[in-house]
Amino acid sequence: MQDEASLHARESAAFPAFTRGLTVAMMAVLIVMGAAQVPQLRAADWSTSGAVLFGSTALLVLWMGTWIVRSRTRLDDDVLTQTWLWNKRVRVAEVASLKLVFLPWFQRVMAPRLLVRQRGGGVTWIHSADPQILLEFMARVAQRDPTRKIP
Repeated sequence: MQDEASLHARESAAFPAFTRGLTVAMMAVLIVMGAAQVPQLRAADWSTSGAVLFGSTALLVLWMGTWIVRSRTRLDDDVLTQTWLWNKRVRVAEVASLKLVFLPWFQRVMAPRLLVRQRGGGVTWIHSADPQILLEFMARVAQRDPTRKIP
C-alpha cells in the first residue's frame, strides 16, 4: 500500500531554469533583430506563399519558445502529465517499458527525460526539470508489476 505522502501531486517545470531563460533571451533577440529588419522586409518583393511561409515560421518559433517556458510536468497519483503543444499523458497501467535519459553533469541545460513505451505501441517522451518526479513514476510502475524489468 502506498503511503499518503506518495499520493500527493508533484509538479515542476518541464525544462531547467537556464534553458527557459536562454529561450526567453533568444526570443527577445529574434524579436529585436526582426523589428530592425522591418523596413527591408517591407521593401522586399514577396510572393503570397513566401510571405505566408515567413510569417508562419516566425509564429511557430515564438510558439515553441513559449511552450519551452510554460511547459510543466505533473505526477498525480498514477498519471504523469506534461503540458506541451499538446498534453502528454501516461498512466502507470499503460506502460510497457521505461527508459530514463539523464545526464547529471548536463542537467542545467538538458532536462532529464523519460522514454515511455506504451502498450499498444505508443511512444512518449516526458521532460522534467526535477528528475525525482520521473523516478517516482518509475517506482510506481515497478510497484504495480514487480516482475517487470525496467532498464
